[in-house]
Amino acid sequence: MSDSAVKDPETCETMIEVRAGVDALDLELVALLAKRFGFMRAAARIKPSRDAVRDEARKASVIAAAVAEAEACGIPTEVIADIWERLVEGSIAYELAEWDRTRG
Repeated sequence: MSDSAVKDPETCETMIEVRAGVDALDLELVALLAKRFGFMRAAARIKPSRDAVRDEARKASVIAAAVAEAEACGIPTEVIADIWERLVEGSIAYELAEWDRTRG
């Protein structure tokens, strides 16, 4: 099933359609995450010191924004908070590794 044949969730009638939609969306999510990690590489290049990588206020702000958007979309905020906690911590670890690889 090609992307053009992927149905919206509301129009799915079979599990094959549901799974095709989930699989297509997963590919899009990974592509978006790859772009997000590109921004982490840019941050590692731009930030003036390794100590500037971890910013707890920014972390809290990013997670709060994701939770607020989840609430507005009617999806489980606690799940989104957990996912974003892991995403942000993984991003920090990646940025630190990039800092060390390119500037350390």
